[in-house]
Order: sequence, then C-alpha cells, then structure tokens
Amino acid sequence: MVRLKALSIHWLTATGAVFAMLAMLAAVEAKWSLMFLWLVVAFAVDGIDGPLARKYDVKQNAPRFDGVLLDLIIDYLTYVFIPAFALFSSGLLPGWTGWFAIIVITFTSALYFADTGMKTKDNSFSGFPGCWNMVVIVLFALHPNFWVILAIVALFAIAMFFPLKFIHPVRTERWRSVSLPMCLAWTFFAGWAAWVDFYPDSWAHWGLIITSLYLTCAGIAQQLLPERS
Repeated sequence: MVRLKALSIHWLTATGAVFAMLAMLAAVEAKWSLMFLWLVVAFAVDGIDGPLARKYDVKQNAPRFDGVLLDLIIDYLTYVFIPAFALFSSGLLPGWTGWFAIIVITFTSALYFADTGMKTKDNSFSGFPGCWNMVVIVLFALHPNFWVILAIVALFAIAMFFPLKFIHPVRTERWRSVSLPMCLAWTFFAGWAAWVDFYPDSWAHWGLIITSLYLTCAGIAQQLLPERS
C-alpha cells in the first residue's frame, strides 16, 4: 500500500504535463485567461506533490521514476516555455523586444534548471528560480509599458546567476508561517485575476502585486537580516 501511494505521487506530478498541454492549446488560440488558469492548476499541483513525495519517501518506495527529473521537465514547460510563448505572442512586446524576451527567458532558464548549485543550505534558491509564470501573469494583469517589461525580463534573467536568495515557500523554514500563506494567497489571486480576464479594476491585481513582492523579496530580506543564533 505504501508503494502504491508513493507511485501515485509520481502520477500526480505527471498530471502537470497534461495541464501544460491544455495551457499550450489555450495559448495557441490566444485564450490567455484560460491558459493562466491551467498554469495556476499546474502550480498548485507542483506545490502539493513535493511534500507528499517526502511524506511517502518516493525515492525509497517508488524508485523506478525520478521525481526530481519529472518535476524539472514539467516545471520548465509550465514555469518557462509556455509563459515565454504567451509574452511573445500576446502583443505586450512589439517587434524585436518580443524576440529578445523569448530568447533570453528560454536560454537562461535552461541553464538555470541544470545548475547543480541552484539550492541553498536552507532549501531556498540561489538566484531567481525561473518562475516566469509568476512574472508574466503579473505583467498581463498590469499591462505596463513594453520598456518596463523588457527591463523586468532582463533584471530577472540576470538575477538567475547572482547569489541572491529566493525562498521556497514550503521548504524554507525561516518565515514559513508567513511565506506559505502568502504563496497560497498568490495562487488564489492569480486564479481570480485570470478568471475575471484580468479586469483592470479587480482587487485580485492588488493581491497579486502584494504577494508577488513578498515572494520575490523575502529571501533577499533574509540575506540582509541574518538569523540570530
């Protein structure tokens, strides 16, 4: 029974590939709200499967499948590839700027996902962890000037390779009592924003901005405010 439960965690992780395909099909038809709804579902699954994998010790009880590799494949699709396509195809970045963004995002993220030093000792990330799905949904909600978008893309791409700490809302123990609710709130606001088709007066946008700022800056704040021994 334990082995079956462990195997089912791999199956749960693999559903992310299905949600990625559904998101891509929506993106091809320029149904951006539907695309982001599927990406939010995939994000929720990604948040659940890790703790379950550790609880049922999938490495020991279902070793045939490499859960880390499976997770990385799906994360690249849902965190990087599809959001980059959406940013390129949506018209938010005209002309050469769209080409610049899609090349920079996919290239740097491929290198980062293969970086053996991406994790810190406290299970945070060293450098921006390629969560372009979170960045792009905020850009869709706010519709800033394309120069602003270009600057944001460049800054986050560079931040992948600097020793800046970005928390994992579940695995980073410090401030987890705040970080985990913030991540859950981000998921809620992201789904709400997509559900109302990024209606500009929706309160979801403010929730998305506040939670995104916390999740982006919390790790850097922890570096600036070292934990007292």
